[in-house]
Amino acid sequence: MDNGGCETFVADCRLRQATELIAHTWDPLVLVALRRGATRRRDLLGAIGDVSDKVLSQALTRLTSHGLIVRTAVPADQRGVSYELTAVGHSLAVGPLAVLAQWAADNSEILESA
Repeated sequence: MDNGGCETFVADCRLRQATELIAHTWDPLVLVALRRGATRRRDLLGAIGDVSDKVLSQALTRLTSHGLIVRTAVPADQRGVSYELTAVGHSLAVGPLAVLAQWAADNSEILESA
């Protein structure tokens, strides 16, 4: 099967590359949490249930390296940094991730009974 130049199971398939962006458990949740705008790490810890500080830091580093979020220093009087979605990160969070979340909600009974 050829999908726009992408053989279904080829290692360099664009779909495979895209799913790698959200392959880690917490990455999609961080992206969705950042839809509200620039957010500090400690606020993300409170917004995302059960994520540890270490795991969140790893997710933020990974998402930054993929160009999905940007790390910005906050004004000197407030000290620290905040994170926010880049344009491509925003398009992922409000597009495919929102559709996936709706699909999961629509099929929750089936998914939970499996």
